[in-house]
Amino acid sequence: METSRTPRASHVGTSVLFASVVATALLVAMFVPVAGAGATAQKVSTQSATMAGVRATFTYRGTYPEGRNPSLTITRQGVILFKGPVTSAWCGNACWPNTIEAKDKAVHVVRLQAGKTPDVVLDLYSGGAHCCSIEQVYSIGATSKVRKVERNFGDPGARLERIGVGGTTDFVSADDYFAYEFTDFAASGLPIEIFSFSNGSFHNVTRRFPTLIAKDATVWLQAFHAQASSHYQDSVGVAAAWAADEDMLGHATAVKNFLAAQLKAGHLNSALSPIEPGGARFVTVLQAFLQKHGYTK
Repeated sequence: METSRTPRASHVGTSVLFASVVATALLVAMFVPVAGAGATAQKVSTQSATMAGVRATFTYRGTYPEGRNPSLTITRQGVILFKGPVTSAWCGNACWPNTIEAKDKAVHVVRLQAGKTPDVVLDLYSGGAHCCSIEQVYSIGATSKVRKVERNFGDPGARLERIGVGGTTDFVSADDYFAYEFTDFAASGLPIEIFSFSNGSFHNVTRRFPTLIAKDATVWLQAFHAQASSHYQDSVGVAAAWAADEDMLGHATAVKNFLAAQLKAGHLNSALSPIEPGGARFVTVLQAFLQKHGYTK
């Protein structure tokens, strides 16, 4: 098994996500499992998905939105390739299905890799208010051996979209590193991130989708301008997300000019100042942050 991305500890606030384009409505995060639930805990829920002869069956005990002791069975043309418990580095064998409604599926069979056997994807949740949305990929190799790889997508989670090369499916998410970085969680903006999966690894391919980046940038710019009604009391979170999107589009000069103009107008403020930066300090910290995380070159 391979894992990626260690979740960061939350250091400011416990609010819900403000306006991320890809943030899933993880209301299940606020539920706390109840031990010894008797007959309720014995209820077995089963979900399945099929594609090109590959079938995945996901089973867990408990009542939505909670789930315990999940298990997975993968077959191809009726032959069992994998059967066993579902475990994760972030929630052991106590992972929940990461779904918004009881009718939604947490198991998928999709083509993540062009020209290869479809992969099985599980949407899992660790429980808790701010951690963690986990995507597990079960890949079927040439010898029918199944390999599991997982990635922690943090608060925003990820949704499967058929936008990849050759009609393959990718993971559309947002950059969780921006959460709490410049303001509290509720006012933080998280710029779009897109990952493909191939050869046993997740790959950041966001820059391949300039149209989606531009759309995301528009959302954050509109959110920034909406701050005018509150005299830009907490605008740095969405400004940071907009700047990241624009930098990915190669608009570094436009970003610098915009930030300079907004700084002069007094529009770059954090409700948590001086704990979190606003004004000129925000611009300096933001530019260093964007460079550190690969948004600027």
